[in-house]
Order: sequence, then structure tokens, then C-alpha cells
Amino acid sequence: MALTSSKTIYAEGFLPAMPGVFSIPYPYWHQHGLPPNTSTATLVAQSLYQLELVLTQKSAPRDTAAIIVEPLLGEGGYVQAPPEFLQGLRAVCDKHGILLIVDEVQSGIGRTGKYFNIEYSGVRPDIMTIAKGLANGFPLSGVISRSELTDILTPGSLGGTYAGNAVSCAAAVAVADTFKEENILANVNARSKELFALLEALRADPAVAPYILDVRGTGLMVAVEFTSPSGPGAQFDPNHKPDSPKGLASRVGKACLYRGLLILTTSAYEVVRFIPPLNITQEDLKKGADIFAEAVRDAVRSA
Repeated sequence: MALTSSKTIYAEGFLPAMPGVFSIPYPYWHQHGLPPNTSTATLVAQSLYQLELVLTQKSAPRDTAAIIVEPLLGEGGYVQAPPEFLQGLRAVCDKHGILLIVDEVQSGIGRTGKYFNIEYSGVRPDIMTIAKGLANGFPLSGVISRSELTDILTPGSLGGTYAGNAVSCAAAVAVADTFKEENILANVNARSKELFALLEALRADPAVAPYILDVRGTGLMVAVEFTSPSGPGAQFDPNHKPDSPKGLASRVGKACLYRGLLILTTSAYEVVRFIPPLNITQEDLKKGADIFAEAVRDAVRSA
């Protein structure tokens, strides 16, 4: 729970959390109070600078067991970490003998066009966590590491009541077979290009363009962020838009539901996320994107 920082709703009423856990701003313009067109180099530099401050002021490198990161933020708003940021984390870990743990629970198993999102950066983690798509919804997760780390564990010290569930493991084998037989990664990448093209076309519509802050993501892990008249620290936020309709993300979500499309919001900001099945067809993707576009226009008109 100490690692969960997308919204307070997940931890409210459960504090205190585990001590010794510190967060830094992700290389995401909102978290640094910067505009969406801020350069990648600036965002990466700001985040790595904050990491250096943590290691100087809060947790000495010798007391720091690991750095844990999502290569593509999930609940935090579907933000892709630049390769330079992940490479910077690897360099810091190598310098100080700190483990780099990559959380691929949401971004892994083909969701972003490769088996694991971290592959885009060329970074090799020390430990990687996986779940969700691993068994296509059946309860199964995994921790992947190198033998020189796992061999340190005393046999029997890592386990759980539900570990190795036979049905879940069979589902995971079926998922792996389907990836090969149906060429799932190729479908993800093809549909991703189409989805981004459809969303960028919507963003170019003069009627809705003033209300769309960002279209982002990788593969079929995609988000649209809308403007907001409020939000966290609105009075200090350069992206604050006082004349924007309130709660656009939830309004769009409800308008989509009314039209037969299930879609989710995410993060503390006005963000709608797209996480369609990895084997979605071109026709179904177009249908869903058209419903979304209609819902956005309706939400803006009725504001």
C-alpha cells in the first residue's frame, strides 16, 4: 500500500503504511507542474534530480534496497516512461548496488506491443513482476529474477496459499499458445496505429480540441486526458482551464456506457483509458473509437 500513490482512495483509512518508502515525480508534465509540450529531456532531468535528492536527504544508497517503477504508469494515468528515464534509473542502481524492480503487472504480457514494456528501453531489470494478462483474467501472478538473486532465498520461504493454482496455470499456457498461434503482438501493433490515428483525428476537431490535453500511451494501453477547471493544485497548475466543463472524463465514460461501450477513467486527473482485448478486430476497434468520439462531442456540447 505504501507504493500506491495514484490516488488517496486506495489507502484512505488504512494508514500508517510501511515506513522507508519514498516517491519521486514521474517524468510526466503534470507531476512537475509543466505544460504538455515540455521536452522529454527536461522531464527526465527533473525526475532524476528528485531521485538524487531522495538518496541524499531521505534514504542513503546503502539503506536503499530497491527502486521500483512502472515503465508505463497504470493507475497514475497511462504515461509512458521515456527510455532515458529508465536507463537513468538503471545507472543509479548500478552505481549504488540497488536492485531495480520493474512492475509489469498492467503493461506486460503484450499489452504495449512487446511482451514486456521495459523492452522498449533496453533496460534489464533485476526483478520483474507480472500478472493480469498472464492468465487472461484468472488469478495468477509471477516474480521473475536472476538465479543469483533467487538462489539466496531459503527453500520454502517464498510461497502462498493459492500459489500454483492448476486452472490458472493451464489458462496461462493457453494464453502463451494463443500469442504464437494468432500472432497477437502483430495485432496489437496494427490496432494501436489505428487507435492513435482515430484519437488524433478527434483531437484535431475544432469543437473538441480545446478540451483535449493529451493523447498518449503505447500499444493498446492508451489514454486521453481532458482539461479541467479544478483538479489537484489547480491554482498552481499551468494546465488549469477555468472555463472547461467539470468532470469531463466521467461524463464521457457515462456517455459511452449509454451507447454500449464500457470504458474506464484513471488517475487524479481527467483521464480516460483504453485497454481493449489484445485480439480486438479492426472493425470492433473502429466501432469503439467512433462511439468514444460521439460521446466526447456530446459531453462538450451539453456542458
